[in-house]
Amino acid sequence: MISSNDFRTGVTVELDGSVWRVVEFLHVKPGKGSAFVRTKLKNVQGGNTVEKTFRAGETVPQANLEKRTMQHTYKDGEEFVFMDMQTYEETRMSGENLGDRINFLKEEMEVNVIFWDERVLEIELPTSVVLEITDTDPGVKGDTATGGTKPAIVETGAQVMVPLFISIGEKIKVDTRDGSYLGREN
Repeated sequence: MISSNDFRTGVTVELDGSVWRVVEFLHVKPGKGSAFVRTKLKNVQGGNTVEKTFRAGETVPQANLEKRTMQHTYKDGEEFVFMDMQTYEETRMSGENLGDRINFLKEEMEVNVIFWDERVLEIELPTSVVLEITDTDPGVKGDTATGGTKPAIVETGAQVMVPLFISIGEKIKVDTRDGSYLGREN
């Protein structure tokens, strides 16, 4: 159990048989009446967001999540297969459940798979990943002075905005949280 006074961004709680992650919270102490905590919660399974108010000090069950490091081995139709490197057990997730994370998911990449009651909830990608450019417009010499960007397609099929001097075949580092270009890799 966790008290509503201990809510922080990223804390997971169980409500109505689902796991919810605290996205925002605000402790409110009005001049009249008792204090309360206003929260914005995101459903980990479904992705929908709700706003909920708790009384100050109210306790709710905390979700016990288990994190295992697994390797993305291959894609089977619409499902992505992850293997536990210790036990060699396979876990499958649909592309629909992975959402935008599939834009930066490569084969043989190690990720953290989050389990709740032995069910897969989601995956956590590394903060940054190195990807190869497969398609982009050619850069024109002298374009770098303007500091402009152009769209580029990386090996996973995602589109990333890159500086004008980047060309096909180069490896770049991409931030998996927002899909931004971080720099070149050798």
